Amino acid sequence: MKRLIILALALFLISNLSAQKAFFPIKAGTKLAYQTLDQKGKMASQVNYTVKEVTGSGNHFTVVYDIESMDDKGQRVYIDKVTVKQEGDKMYFDMSNFLNKAAFQQNGEIPPTIEVTGNNMEIPLVPIPGTSLPDANVTMAMKMGFISLKMTVNLTNRKVEALEDITVKAGNFKAFKFTGDVSGTIVGIKVNTKSADWYAYGVGLVKSESYDKKGELKSVMELVQFQE
Repeated sequence: MKRLIILALALFLISNLSAQKAFFPIKAGTKLAYQTLDQKGKMASQVNYTVKEVTGSGNHFTVVYDIESMDDKGQRVYIDKVTVKQEGDKMYFDMSNFLNKAAFQQNGEIPPTIEVTGNNMEIPLVPIPGTSLPDANVTMAMKMGFISLKMTVNLTNRKVEALEDITVKAGNFKAFKFTGDVSGTIVGIKVNTKSADWYAYGVGLVKSESYDKKGELKSVMELVQFQE
C-alpha cells in the first residue's frame, strides 16, 4: 500500500509538471550552451544551441535548433541544425545529434548530401520511473571522392530511472534520469558505452554522462548556459 501511495504522489507531481512544459524551450531565440569534459575534467568541446523556431499548437510541436560546434580552444568546427518534435504524449529527438559530425564537415558546414537513416529517440512526456523505453538508432553515410564515411549509433536497454534534483553550471533543475547502452561504429572505430542522461521540462538535456564497460566515467556533458 505504501508503495502505491508513493507512486500515486509521483504520478501527480509528474503530471502537474508536464501539464506546464515539455522537454524543450518554447521561446524562439533561447540559447543553450553545453561543455563536454573528459575523464580528467578538461574541457574537450562546446556546443551552442539556439532555438530558431517553434511551430505547432496543442500537443503537436516542432522545434528547430541552430547548432554551433566548437573545439577545446573555442574555434568553430561546424554549424548544423537538429529538430525535436512533440506528438501527443511523446517527444522525438533527432538521433543525428548523438554523433560527432566533425568528420563530415566541409568548410565548416554539414553538407546536405549526407544520407541519414534510422529512427528518432522517443521520450514520453510523462516518464514513469522503472519503465523501459524503445530502442533508437541512426546511421549517417557520405562519400567524399574515393572515401566513404559512415557512422552508426544504437541506443538499447533504455530505462527511466528517477526524477532527481540536479545541479550544473547553468543552475539547479528537477530532471528525469534516463539510462541506456550505446553501441556503434564511428569511422571504423567500435564504441560500447553506457549512458546516463538528465532531461528537464522547459529545457531539454541538462547533463549527460558516459561510462565504459567497467562502469568508469569517461566523459561528462553539462548545460553551462541557459538564456531565454
